Amino acid sequence: MAETKREIERKYEAAAGTDVPDLTRVRDVATVADEGVVELDAVYHDTPDLRLAADSITLRRRTGGSDAGWHLKFPVAVGVRDEIRAPLSDTLPPDLAVLLRSRVRGGEVVPVVRLRSARDVRRLLDADGGLLAELSVDTVRARRLPKGPRASWTEIEVEAADDADPGILDAVEKQLRKAGVRPSDAPSKLARALAETTPEDARPDTGRPGASGEPGTAPSGASGRPAPPAAPGTAGAAVLAYVREQAEAIVALDPAVRRDLPDAVHQLRVACRRLRSALKTYRSVLDRNATDPLGDELKWLAGELGVARDQEVLAERLRGRLTDMPRPLRLGPVKARLRIWDTARTKDARRKAVAALDSDRYLALLGRLDALLADPPLREAAGRDAAKVLARAVRKDHARLAARVDRALSLAPGHERDLALHEARKAAKRTRYAADAARPTLGKPAKKFSKRVKKVQSLLGEHQDAVVARATLRDLAVQAHAAGETAFTWGLLYGREEAAADAAERELPEVWARAVAL
Repeated sequence: MAETKREIERKYEAAAGTDVPDLTRVRDVATVADEGVVELDAVYHDTPDLRLAADSITLRRRTGGSDAGWHLKFPVAVGVRDEIRAPLSDTLPPDLAVLLRSRVRGGEVVPVVRLRSARDVRRLLDADGGLLAELSVDTVRARRLPKGPRASWTEIEVEAADDADPGILDAVEKQLRKAGVRPSDAPSKLARALAETTPEDARPDTGRPGASGEPGTAPSGASGRPAPPAAPGTAGAAVLAYVREQAEAIVALDPAVRRDLPDAVHQLRVACRRLRSALKTYRSVLDRNATDPLGDELKWLAGELGVARDQEVLAERLRGRLTDMPRPLRLGPVKARLRIWDTARTKDARRKAVAALDSDRYLALLGRLDALLADPPLREAAGRDAAKVLARAVRKDHARLAARVDRALSLAPGHERDLALHEARKAAKRTRYAADAARPTLGKPAKKFSKRVKKVQSLLGEHQDAVVARATLRDLAVQAHAAGETAFTWGLLYGREEAAADAAERELPEVWARAVAL
């Protein structure tokens, strides 16, 4: 069974025989315990074209030391990685293999580098004997596999203890710098090994393997895709850059969804929707005969993910409503019933989302995205000035939104108006995404426009959430009544959701008026 550990560390250049300074001078460090030297032997795996390294992901099988086994590391921030561990085995454990599926696709990972390290370990302890950090001087011998070039170096690695203040790393670094020790240019041992064992003329154009990733960003060059055949400043270049960004976000967020990380499903769903909206909005740039079928597949994936996300949003809303309700009005086992309802639906929704990511249909979608970016179906407008083409497309989406809002406001309150407001919400989201895609080209006007439309979208979203909540509250009331429980609280909550929807409808004309004052 795999386990996850947050790794916060820093690496430093060191010459062979480097003397480590007196670390008891570091703030809060009372003693330094010398743990001796341990021999580590790690074989790093990757795809033949180094897709994992390009995304700052490392996969290794290591023997020696206290944590022998398979280790898969994902970047979180500079100097911070999540390390997922699995027991030692001859082949890659399935729990780790599935986290690489969006990058490896139907291929396999193979040994690419072997690193043998003599690790001289020191434990930095506080006055109570608690572990603050671990410092090691690593003498590394690397070899490119199967029988490639070799390299060797010495480095110092400092890792904060699991429960320690990460600020200990700043204090240790200050002492190291005083001794003339400087931070390493390489973010990881693998990155350095690849750089020093790869001939200059054989290095990929997509960037140095192992370049440090920033939090919340998608990887670059995950599939070795070539640069788009569109000149800088053209609509084609601008749209393809945005499409690439969203496609890479899908790949990067896949393992986060599988790991059930907070907000991962939402972010992946948004990437699907942004990409699908861009393909629709910028049909003058990309041929819809090629992009419409792709949009259908993105709609499918967003729908499969949406079950989990919608359940998350709805459950949080209902829990909040119950918490805000005075205790005397909470009659019967309402919290228990809501918890049972949420647990069952959340489990089913997550199973549905992961099943979609495990499907052949999903892999085919990723392949089609690669193909689109490798050979984009550019139309004549793709070669025109980006600012003019993108602005025209955003205005067109805005006109579409205006028509839907006007229609919704013309209807009498009721079911038909609810449906019309929901359609207006979808149009607002598409218009906002169009503006966001145009921001690198249009700058502040697009940013300002996006913020205004987002207010409309948020208000319409509040209305739709209230509509959906009412239907769920009715179902819960029916279930409670059938079980012999009072349905009073559910009815009261239903009334409050009606009031929330009415309030959103009353506020809409004013919010919309501000949005159209462009």
